[in-house]
Order: sequence, then structure tokens, then C-alpha cells
Amino acid sequence: MSISLKSPLEIEKMRDAGRLAAEVLDMIEPFVVPGVTTEELDQICHDYMVNVQHVIPAPLNYRGFPKSICTSVNHTVCHGIPGPKKLKSGDIVNIDITVIKSGYHGDTSKMFGVGEVPLRAKRLMRVCQEALYLGIQQVRPGGHLGDIGHAIQRHAESHGYSVVQEFCGHGIGKEFHEDPQVLHYGKPGTGPQLEPGMIFTIEPMINLGKRYVKILPDGWTAVTKDHSLSAQWEHTLLVTAQGHEILTLRREEAESFKQDRLKSTGT
Repeated sequence: MSISLKSPLEIEKMRDAGRLAAEVLDMIEPFVVPGVTTEELDQICHDYMVNVQHVIPAPLNYRGFPKSICTSVNHTVCHGIPGPKKLKSGDIVNIDITVIKSGYHGDTSKMFGVGEVPLRAKRLMRVCQEALYLGIQQVRPGGHLGDIGHAIQRHAESHGYSVVQEFCGHGIGKEFHEDPQVLHYGKPGTGPQLEPGMIFTIEPMINLGKRYVKILPDGWTAVTKDHSLSAQWEHTLLVTAQGHEILTLRREEAESFKQDRLKSTGT
């Protein structure tokens, strides 16, 4: 496994790409309402990325993927292709954004509830996001990739959910997908050791039912075999000398993280 350590210049470019990817998720939120199609959401994001941000939507034509974003609704685990079906109240949808800016990738995703969302779906989305944050807390020099997966798996399974094992996080930089693979399950103290300059995604997929998935005939869309709901959240992380930096932090998160820091320092 060849894991690249990013230079200070590359890190700055990755910060820029990550910020822009997060801004797309902030921008699209008011449009995720009952009656909108995922195809319309794709077009809004595409136009914003190309015409406003002046970035390249990384998924478009990547290995034949036909759209600029991924939209995974309800029992779709990941890589959902935007289409003409309208979202309805009660749906949950993951919107996955990757942009290319100055040759470098920023990759992030977020769950959205559409209209009035059932409690069980809200709980699944919340626990999945908590699992992501617990995984992020393990990112520090000297730690191991297995620490991340273990923290995610333990939290998800403690709530009776299952962790998808067919897909994982990944290194990222000039390439969309680089080493290492970041599993969302595992044992602490295993896997490659983390070093400052590593950049990778953490993107757990958590199912309400069993963990097993299947790929639809389009070759991309992954769904739960038992048709149970699935949730996913994703951030791009930089390992720093002090710990980590979330390169794709969104506005709402930046404020809550700031409040948490103030509480921890007693100010």
C-alpha cells in the first residue's frame, strides 16, 4: 500500500477543494423538498459548481457515471444515479458531492430528511452521523486506521444497526480514489499507522437492517438486500501534527464545533 503524504502546497489546495464541496451541500439544502426530482437537484448542483464555483464535478463521466452528484434515497446505500422520480415527504436522501479544483478533489456527503421524516429514519441518520464523528476523533498521528473502523462499528452496532462492508473510505488528492482504504469496521491498533500529511475520507454506510447490499443493473446503484433504510455521512480528513482537520466542514458544523471548543475551554 502506497499512501502519499501531501505537501503544504497540496494541503492548501485540498483545503480549498474541501471548502467548495461543503458549500455545495449548504447551497442545495433549501431545494431538498417534497416534489423535487433528484435529477433537478443534480442540475442545480451542476450549474452551481460549474458556473458559480468554477470547479469540475468529479463524478460526471467518472468510469461512466452519468451525473454530477450521487443521490441515494431510502434503501439506496450509495452511488444512486439522479433521475426523474420525485422525492416525497418521509424520504431520506444522501447527497454526495465531489469537486475538482486546481487538480485536487474535495469529497463530502450529507443526509437530508424530506418533509416529515419518521422517527426511526431520524434516529438512523443521527446515529450514522455520530458514528462518523466518533471515527473522526480517532484520527491522530500514531493512531491506526483500524481505530476508526472500530469506533464506527461499535457505535452503530450498539444501536442495533449494521455496517456496510462492501464500500469504504479512501485516500484522496489529485486522484479521486487513492490509498489507503478506510474500513468502517475492524479492530483497534490494526492497519496502517496515521502520519501528518495523510488525507482520506471517512464515509460510513449504516443500515437499519442487515448489512448486505446488491448492485442494480445500472452497475452503480447499491441498495440494501432486505430493503431496509440506509444512511451515510462523509468528510475528508487531514492528519495534522496535533490531531486532525476536517477539510469539508459545513457552516452548521463549524458553529457547533466552535461551541464545543468554547465549552471545553470554559470560555
